[in-house]
Amino acid sequence: MSTETAPSARSTGGTWRLDTDNGSMAPRSALDVLVDLNDRVTSGHLAEYQPVPLGFTPLDKTIGTGLRAGELMLIGGAQGTGKTTMALQMARNIASGGQANVLYLCFEHDEAYLMNRLIAMESALAHLPHKTGAIKIQDVRKEILGTWMAEGATAPQLANNPRLRPSLDRIARYGQNLFLLRGSQTASTIDNIRKLVQQHREMSGDRRLVVFVDYMQKVPQIPEPENESEKVTYVVNGLKDIALSEDVPLVSIVAADKEGLKASRLRNFHLRGSSAINYEADIILILNEKYHIVAKVNIEFNPYQAQRFRDWVVVSVEKNRGGQDNVDLEFEKHFEFSCFDPSGRTVQEKLIEERLYND
Repeated sequence: MSTETAPSARSTGGTWRLDTDNGSMAPRSALDVLVDLNDRVTSGHLAEYQPVPLGFTPLDKTIGTGLRAGELMLIGGAQGTGKTTMALQMARNIASGGQANVLYLCFEHDEAYLMNRLIAMESALAHLPHKTGAIKIQDVRKEILGTWMAEGATAPQLANNPRLRPSLDRIARYGQNLFLLRGSQTASTIDNIRKLVQQHREMSGDRRLVVFVDYMQKVPQIPEPENESEKVTYVVNGLKDIALSEDVPLVSIVAADKEGLKASRLRNFHLRGSSAINYEADIILILNEKYHIVAKVNIEFNPYQAQRFRDWVVVSVEKNRGGQDNVDLEFEKHFEFSCFDPSGRTVQEKLIEERLYND
């Protein structure tokens, strides 16, 4: 006689439910779901129907005013195109808007480094399109060190630095909404990310949360699988399941594969690791340097125009499950201040597949 524990099916009071060692399944009738929806409307608990704006005007308009609970958005691009810059700025915009808390999990940088970038970002965003008074990222470090050297043993305070104070004041207004976490190759697993999300709900009640993962290929799977495709399939499935089961919008940066780095224009099928990336994502954004993908006809009568294209990154909405895709937007980059101009615009020039310039 087998000693294995058999799954138990029970139906009590009209409830259809299957409990197993690996979890439970409980189908719900369409009528039950409709009644639940009506209760939410009556009580006003409709957070999952209220998109969270990302703060990049034309992008929010394209994806339906923002991200919704259960959605997974991926940001791909080659090195140096501003993936972390854009993701961190989105996180900052959400936190400062006050509609949700943000968890920014970063495997590339520690919390202090991200804070330096936020300080530079705040100094520029307050003055765009002008940058008078903004502090470059390398100058933030100099100012922090200078504050300590100037005040020495007299308990130096960053707020006493007149160049840093405006940014610090702005960060203080939303800082309690933005949580920074350095990723760990042992602790930052899919299961533990899920537990952090669940703990947030226990601590914050109905307060919404948006999760950022920077970046997907760095999320550990223990034990490590034999190949990256298997791992990325596991991770992207896990991130999507967290988004759905925990009712949170989730944003993840994705690295490009070798072919994508050599390609004329990086596309969604160049994301590294697994075809599951393209299936599981609700929204996929791909970043390319405008200078590399603009058609020659746009500059043949004005060669100086090419230099201006260097200041812009094209953000292509390559997949958008809830709306229009194949949309090319462009944002002016201010990477010395670790930010983009969030106003952006639709690309007017014709874009090509082949690079026209080789540096």
